[in-house]
Amino acid sequence: MARALEAVHAAVSRTWNFSAGPALLPDEVLRRAQAELLDLGGSGMSILEWSHRSSEYVELMRAVEAKLRVALGVPSEYQVLFLQGGATTQFGMIPLNLMGGRSADYVHTGHWGSKAIEDAKRVGRVNLAWDGKPTRFTTVAPQREWQLDPHAAYLHYTPNETIAGVEFHSIPEVEVPLVADLSSSILSRPFDVSRCALLYAGAQKNMGPSGLTVVVLREDALREVPAGTPSMLDYRAHLAAQDKMLNTPPTFGVYLLGLMLDWLAAQGGAQGIAERNQRRAARLYSFIDGSGFYRNPVDTAWRSRMNVPFLTPDAERDALFQTEARAAGFANLEGHRSVGGMRASMYNAMPEAGVEALIGFMRDFVARRG
Repeated sequence: MARALEAVHAAVSRTWNFSAGPALLPDEVLRRAQAELLDLGGSGMSILEWSHRSSEYVELMRAVEAKLRVALGVPSEYQVLFLQGGATTQFGMIPLNLMGGRSADYVHTGHWGSKAIEDAKRVGRVNLAWDGKPTRFTTVAPQREWQLDPHAAYLHYTPNETIAGVEFHSIPEVEVPLVADLSSSILSRPFDVSRCALLYAGAQKNMGPSGLTVVVLREDALREVPAGTPSMLDYRAHLAAQDKMLNTPPTFGVYLLGLMLDWLAAQGGAQGIAERNQRRAARLYSFIDGSGFYRNPVDTAWRSRMNVPFLTPDAERDALFQTEARAAGFANLEGHRSVGGMRASMYNAMPEAGVEALIGFMRDFVARRG
């Protein structure tokens, strides 16, 4: 399978795209979308032209939600919303809906956790349960060291930080409602949704193109939404709207999510893709650790399977690596501007052949520049 995908990439000059998002999409999904773009389901229209109020679109959206519930294991008592604004809008929407005049606990594990904290502070009081900044976001303290508030409205955490490359490999055990930003790890492995009061994710890493945000929540988490909350920022307004569409949803994104869920099912679902993701990550980390040249700064117990930052011995060779990698057909390996170096983001669609090709280039670079 890996060789077949590699052959497809070669035939159509596809770049090995290690972007942190918008990320690589499976060739099969892109080809299917291409084939259906002018005429979806015999309608004589593109999905880009379908009315969101048409019976055809409502049926499609319900089918996509049903597929997502199966793939993610969403319990029947949870609601699913297809929203806009990216995960960034959720940074403010969550405290507006869930704080209820109380303080909320936040675990600070990197750039995106920081963004969520900043917006929450604009709404109410934030208790920093744990702050990873002194460690440069390279590890996470054991939960027994967190400063948790037993009366907090909720605890927010980021299961995977795309920039620092830190990932939780288990779900925190807390007594208050748990909120998870799953943007960069959703559907990359099984996840117990029932442990959370609310989870959310931008689609542009494992679920399709940018523009769609998925929110999964228990309605009982919305008991203290303050009066006067603007309707577009009020989960209850979205849930109460006809077909849960308060405004025009990102219809193309929902359609692509459906194709991605079909593709995921063909890979064995979340469990099947998790096994491949683990193999890819283990292979890359093993090479980095054994190279004597490259370095990953993250505590081995907290390394991400989705995002692997790495460095050469000096900034000059980091820059050379980036330049030569682009020339060799590898895209978006530059590290985030806040940390420098390189970063290989390996979301679900990245085949093992792509990681092997990267390792081959890295090995060749050592031979020439080591």
